[in-house]
Amino acid sequence: MKRRDFITLLGGAAAAWPHFSFAQRNDKVRRVGVLANEPWPPLFGLRDGLGELGYIEKQNLDLVYRFAEGQSGRYAALAEDLVRLPVDVIVTWGTPASLAAKEASSVVPIIMTSGDPIAVGLVPGLAYPGGNVTGFSTQANDLEGKRLELIKELLPGFSRVVVFSNPTNPYCVVAVNSARDAAEVLHVQLDVLEIAFEGELESAFQTLSRERPDAILLVADPFLASQQIRIAEFLVQHRLPSIYTYREQVLAGGLLSYATNYYELFRRAAVLVDKILKGSHAR
Repeated sequence: MKRRDFITLLGGAAAAWPHFSFAQRNDKVRRVGVLANEPWPPLFGLRDGLGELGYIEKQNLDLVYRFAEGQSGRYAALAEDLVRLPVDVIVTWGTPASLAAKEASSVVPIIMTSGDPIAVGLVPGLAYPGGNVTGFSTQANDLEGKRLELIKELLPGFSRVVVFSNPTNPYCVVAVNSARDAAEVLHVQLDVLEIAFEGELESAFQTLSRERPDAILLVADPFLASQQIRIAEFLVQHRLPSIYTYREQVLAGGLLSYATNYYELFRRAAVLVDKILKGSHAR
């Protein structure tokens, strides 16, 4: 399945922030924090995008990475660590990281990614996000219905789907509710398996082996993405059709994705970083 772009830029520009700590420092090196679950390949889009804008690591750019490594409880401390350094801007991958960054500072500019930033409380609106948070909505929850439609086209007898969801990610609640609405329209039974850490994967696999649903849907979640190889290998071995929200999950062996181009998203995030570092203000 060809990658698709479903990216909305909040506010259309960098938020209207005053000058921050980076404007008060004399050094020429800009420090950009990245808060994510793991060293996910699409994050290279940020580095590449900044390079296109003239930022070179170890010369005028310091990219500081903090990874939760599948432990959502670590995001808060990692975000606070970035604020203490300090960093000039924080770029986040996913809702849990974005919420942690917002909680850690109301001053440091945050460029976030979230499937539905309004529903999870990151911003009050897309046109006027306000505060110190801007970034991108991937509109991922709006696509759960389309993903189920695609599976139904491939599997004419499709009548039951199991959704993998991470209960520690507020966005997953939004995505699952959207999938439920779509399943009702399509007259498909939908069940949910909640997986918050690696130890719960084996139990989920046992459930799938026993119950044999027609298909599996993985909603957008950084932790689930970090387990993509294990998940894909199991589903292929047991001949269970699946559809994903990240292209990388298909590269790991999954069947099908209908997804945002996340490399392009982070490359575009570099433009916002540049605007913020240069003191841009919203219209």
